[in-house]
Amino acid sequence: MFEKLKARWKVNTLNLVLVIATFALGGSLCGYAGRKLLLLTGLEKGALWITLYIILVTLLWPVCVLLISIPLGQFRFFKNYIIKISNKMTGRKAKKKDDLTRVAIFASGAGSNAEKIIGELENGQVSLIVCNKTGAGVIAIAAEHHIPVLMIEKERFFSGDHYLPELKDHKIDFIVLAGFLWKVPEPLIKAFPKKIINIHPALLPKYGGTGMYGSKVHAAVIAGGEKDSGISIHYVDELYDHGEIIFQASCKIEEGDTAESLAKKIHALEHAHYPAVINNLLEKQNHS
Repeated sequence: MFEKLKARWKVNTLNLVLVIATFALGGSLCGYAGRKLLLLTGLEKGALWITLYIILVTLLWPVCVLLISIPLGQFRFFKNYIIKISNKMTGRKAKKKDDLTRVAIFASGAGSNAEKIIGELENGQVSLIVCNKTGAGVIAIAAEHHIPVLMIEKERFFSGDHYLPELKDHKIDFIVLAGFLWKVPEPLIKAFPKKIINIHPALLPKYGGTGMYGSKVHAAVIAGGEKDSGISIHYVDELYDHGEIIFQASCKIEEGDTAESLAKKIHALEHAHYPAVINNLLEKQNHS
């Protein structure tokens, strides 16, 4: 049963537990609130009391589950869930997956950003994970969310057809780089004009370019005596870390910070902002 729910709701095991907990706590809260409100009316329990209680619980339930979902990190899931229920009740049709922008995430590592992005986007918009490293953590994340994986090799990526046929087969409209270390070849950029984005762990244009990734960036920022660092989300062009900047967020570098401690601050910024920025970009495309 739980495996079916995970597949239906596109969540991993931890998020499934949190979703079920939100349902339970939200239901309890709206039941408690409904009883408290009816006590204020002074009505005796009877047919009218029961009728009013059912109406109150029905009205309070969306508010209560949304409130509970915030500290449990499930607000996005329940917002979409309530919208779907509302659409069914009013007869409005929600956009089908085929009507939405289909996303491929290119990743080489553990996939923590990829997992956050998958959780943020609705209706299974992440249609493909592209990976160049056997055994990368992102492959397991893709399996948990029932997302197909395309493993790529260097020669074909740079000198062959750049895997454009596979991207076309999966009807990919938009590419997100999430810890993908290879430079994107020019034909792929031309095939997806202003539809490939990347996140860089520093405030561009500083500390970008060839060889500037991961801990190397943080070490360079610390060595440079910077007072601030941050993230830069940008469109991908033919040069490393050069395309138009979409969004930046910064954090303070404290005395005693190391490359490792700065990396933790940067990861927090990535998880807080990258999925939301992607979602905003796609919503604009979906409604254009």
